Amino acid sequence: MYEPRHHRPLGRSAFIRRLASHATAVGGIVLLSLLIGMAGYHYFEGVPWIDAFLDAAMLLGGEGPVRAPQSSAGKLFAGSYALYSGLVFLVALAVLIAPIVHRVLHKFHWDEK
Repeated sequence: MYEPRHHRPLGRSAFIRRLASHATAVGGIVLLSLLIGMAGYHYFEGVPWIDAFLDAAMLLGGEGPVRAPQSSAGKLFAGSYALYSGLVFLVALAVLIAPIVHRVLHKFHWDEK
């Protein structure tokens, strides 16, 4: 996926395109996660879509739910979604910083010949 050590580091414009592609992938992951959370809150708690969006967005953003779930199924979903949201945060962060870390390490280890 990335250039090997013996290749010249990417130019600025190619690196920006790589960052943009990673940001697009993260945006897709976050959007899909938000839709999953909205569907779960709507199905298990019976809340309107706008309230499901608010609860899912708050959990995905690390703030916690706005209202406590009332049903047992809703509580199980909210707990599972909270754990999932924590993993999504870590994955999104890793995907976003991977090109930057690679570029820094590549510049340190690249041998100009």
